[in-house]
Amino acid sequence: MPEVIFAGPEGRLEGRYHPQKDRDAPIAIVLHPHPQFGGSMNNKVVYNLHYAFYRLGFTVLRFNFRGVGRSQGEYDQGIGELSDAAAALDYLQSMNQNAKHCWVAGFSFGAWIGMQLLMRRPEITGFVSVAPPANMYDFSFLAPCPSSGLIINGTADRVAQPKDTVTLVGKLHEQKGITVTHEQIEGADHFFKDEEAHMTPMISKVSDYVKRRLTEGSR
Repeated sequence: MPEVIFAGPEGRLEGRYHPQKDRDAPIAIVLHPHPQFGGSMNNKVVYNLHYAFYRLGFTVLRFNFRGVGRSQGEYDQGIGELSDAAAALDYLQSMNQNAKHCWVAGFSFGAWIGMQLLMRRPEITGFVSVAPPANMYDFSFLAPCPSSGLIINGTADRVAQPKDTVTLVGKLHEQKGITVTHEQIEGADHFFKDEEAHMTPMISKVSDYVKRRLTEGSR
């Protein structure tokens, strides 16, 4: 998988880019967890999400936010990271101008950034938010949420409390014109550490959801 370096708002950003042969392939970016708590594009959840999208026929880009790995700049409370995500999407779109579908997936802090990107970019047709930290960050900007997506979390998550995720999903369910699907992985912690019991079922639910959405062709 080619390593790529592309221009971000604060200098170079480092990524991994996985193109399909099909020029019309849908595109997806995958956003990593909190930079100050060891989050990077090589996080296991991020890596598995990347390959899940690739196996479904997507051209995929995951990258390091500013100040992580070889990406230039420094942590910016989420404001700069949202700009980084927008720059990554610009880069991905510039390489894939025929893509009919555009998805964003994020884990933890990356889910929060991904949902904000959704609000800025009407071309995003679907999202996957894994363990969104609704207890730590304000998600009230999702009014209205512009496209349908999947929110998935573990029932034993002590970082992003499940009850706060349920509250967030409840608010999104009140909105018309979109469908937010909510799945929970029984017994999984924030990082889906148990490969067989938690990570594999989580990725499987994500893949099933995305596959279904692609065949429906709906927003």
